[in-house]
Amino acid sequence: MTRTITPVADLVAAARARIEEIETAEAIAMVDDPNVVIVDLRDVRERQRSGYIPGSFHCPRGMVEFWVDPQSPYFKEIFGQDKKFVFHCASGWRSALTAAALNDMGFEAAHLKEGFSTWKAQGGPVEFPPDRKP
Repeated sequence: MTRTITPVADLVAAARARIEEIETAEAIAMVDDPNVVIVDLRDVRERQRSGYIPGSFHCPRGMVEFWVDPQSPYFKEIFGQDKKFVFHCASGWRSALTAAALNDMGFEAAHLKEGFSTWKAQGGPVEFPPDRKP
């Protein structure tokens, strides 16, 4: 049996067409803005291996809709704040899909257009967990 599916690249392109995308240089300038929350969607192992944006909030991709929804038993208070939320992953695909899903829920979300890899390449600050193994 042959299945017809929509390629994930098409889903990401459709999401990007309707969400706010933040360029890397603009996001780097936001890192110390108290009115901005940068949310890291990557797996904890990615954060351990590659580091993370200082002050970013870690929210695993699989929990984001539950943590954002105030009616969910998993709601996290950080998402109830009146701030700008910029989501990111490694390359911008997961975060584009996330921002689109959250916007569909009525939650205003933007994303780092090209992800953490570009953040590092453009000299954005990076921290590592204190227990990181070399």
